[in-house]
Amino acid sequence: MNLRKWFFLFWTALLIGAAGSLVTGLIMMLLNGERTNGIIDFLLYLLILFGSGVMISVYSQMGFFAYLILNYMGKGVFPKRGWQIVQLVLTVLALLDVMFLRLFVGGGRERLSDIVLGIIILAAAIVTAYVKVKKTHISAMIPTLFFMIAVTVVETIGVLRIDVNAATTFIVVPLLACNAYQMLILHKLVDGSAEQAVSGRTEQA
Repeated sequence: MNLRKWFFLFWTALLIGAAGSLVTGLIMMLLNGERTNGIIDFLLYLLILFGSGVMISVYSQMGFFAYLILNYMGKGVFPKRGWQIVQLVLTVLALLDVMFLRLFVGGGRERLSDIVLGIIILAAAIVTAYVKVKKTHISAMIPTLFFMIAVTVVETIGVLRIDVNAATTFIVVPLLACNAYQMLILHKLVDGSAEQAVSGRTEQA
């Protein structure tokens, strides 16, 4: 990936994050029946949403490049099949963690919101993996699921500690959008060998 392509990824991901934050924030405002005091307050609210989306996008991109480094190291330590199994196991554990961990830690208190969050992340991951496989190769399925589930769960740990559903929604929606975008556009920005390094692909589709 050259500098021009990296800049393209950076700025387009920023726009995706900002747009996701704006849409999510406005929908939440309408659903909650909130009102602003005049046009100035509304514009300020939009500016805050835009800035928040940009920061979420940067956070997402940090996670994406951390994943690329982790994937490179994993492929160097484990054999191909072994690294796929490790990713699959970590993906399942991350999903179970976000859906049920606080249920048990909270002494059996119902955590329906955590289950819903896990289902949303899983659904987004499946859709992204399906599109990725259609565009590239079946070997991209496990890495895509791993990134969309395990990495996203790690990225949401901070907001989950706040334990406010509105804050979780506001962060997770643009975060998923940015993560999906980066994973789906990766093969267009790198050469064949770099894409193989991510997906473990050994033969041409």
